[in-house]
Amino acid sequence: MLCILGPTASGKSSLAMSLAQTHPNIELISMDSALVYRGMDIGTAKPSREEQQQVAHHLIDILDPAESYSAARFVADAQQAVAAICGRNKTPVIVGGTMLYYKALIEGLDDLPSAPAEIRNAIGAEALSLGWPEMHRQLATIDPETAGRLNPNDAQRISRALELYRFTGRTMSALIAESHQRESRSQGFDHLAVIALMPEDRVWLHERIATRFHDMLKQGFLDEVRTLMQRGDLHPGLPSMRCVGYRQAWDFLSGKTSQGDFVAAAIAATRQLAKRQITWLRGFTGLTLIDPKTSMRLARDTCNNLLGGR
Repeated sequence: MLCILGPTASGKSSLAMSLAQTHPNIELISMDSALVYRGMDIGTAKPSREEQQQVAHHLIDILDPAESYSAARFVADAQQAVAAICGRNKTPVIVGGTMLYYKALIEGLDDLPSAPAEIRNAIGAEALSLGWPEMHRQLATIDPETAGRLNPNDAQRISRALELYRFTGRTMSALIAESHQRESRSQGFDHLAVIALMPEDRVWLHERIATRFHDMLKQGFLDEVRTLMQRGDLHPGLPSMRCVGYRQAWDFLSGKTSQGDFVAAAIAATRQLAKRQITWLRGFTGLTLIDPKTSMRLARDTCNNLLGGR
């Protein structure tokens, strides 16, 4: 199978769509923690309905924004999608930038306990009062190794690490180090051919991020967020509403920031996301790294060769 990785706005989706024109036998599996949510189309740069009609896409629009998704569920869903695609004598191509999901595919999942809901709710309430950067500082005093890997606003993972510590009295890094069970290890993903779009020119990537976000605004991104807010059952603490762009738009539409500050904050958050994705990529091995600014044709040719040159 083929996997296409890369930071946001690096050209992963356009590369995948161009491959589909040459290889009508492929089907795409999204590896994106935001594309799973229904009703979140513009701000996630979700493939259009026309694109989804041209080539089959999997793991898109499978969840309501009020729900949560996880690496474990992604692995299970991806395994199911691969089996179904191969059962149709088609070729799966995994495309996305959620690096934790990729790590789970190739390395398996650590056997860590689940904390009771009351602990998770208590941490969430504390975060509402103090803010996630303060919760991150708390984690740094307990488990500096885990805190060092996390962004101070990465609410989901900070909460998970604190939950484990309060539930077990042990740090996440210590529990992972002692976890030798890999029963959840993905089957069939350990020999993926992986193409990673790795932009060397950060200015180029930043310009693409800014241009894409302004295009999203023209397409009605704020109206999309207004519709989500009007449901009444969503709030900024949900994983869906913490997606880059949505969190900043929620603050703006709630009157907490000006439009100029909102746009600047959303673009800055997307740049930070790209930076974290690139850091993840540099830590992986066995990737074919290609600069999308200068070598997108090489990326297409490499993928075509891996897919059999058909």
